[in-house]
Amino acid sequence: MSKKSKVPYQLNNIKGQMEPSEEDITNILRAADEIIFVGGRTMLAKILKGSKDKKLLEKQLELCPSYGYYHQLTVEEITKIIDWMIINDYLDIDYNGRLPMIVFSGKGWETYKSVYTGELYNKILNVGEDTRDTLIEELTKTNREVIIMLLIKIGSSKNIGFIRFLTKWETVEVKKVCQKINGAILNLKLIDKSEF
Repeated sequence: MSKKSKVPYQLNNIKGQMEPSEEDITNILRAADEIIFVGGRTMLAKILKGSKDKKLLEKQLELCPSYGYYHQLTVEEITKIIDWMIINDYLDIDYNGRLPMIVFSGKGWETYKSVYTGELYNKILNVGEDTRDTLIEELTKTNREVIIMLLIKIGSSKNIGFIRFLTKWETVEVKKVCQKINGAILNLKLIDKSEF
């Protein structure tokens, strides 16, 4: 049996395509994060459009904060913006088997890390008792670079309200992350004492 060949793709000509704003880039990267190496350009465009596509809803992609960000544009117009992101090295295409999938480029990942860190920071800031354990589970599966950035941000926040959450999170983390959590707690305690 012959091996099936990779499905080819062709980027749009982006001549005349306006450069997306910083907010646009952030939202595109946020939506892309949901489908890295499991979805392609069309799926990303559908998330940004706010499509009711069955596949999207099955994967609960309507819960993505960037879902429907470009609701006023067509999928074709959104795909052209995504192609601008690929050509300008914020996103890339890699094959998962036969299919071309969206992945972060180095530049895109560097841009997105601080966005993701900010989102997690706000989630912790607003977490309730009922959602705390779910958020902690999410954090244990989060990229280590992002976790370190998050803990630095928390440690320098002067908000001692974080200590309770950090103490709970520490009970389920690996040793290296526990050390960083301890560092953040220590910073918060030092900041708290220096206020007096």
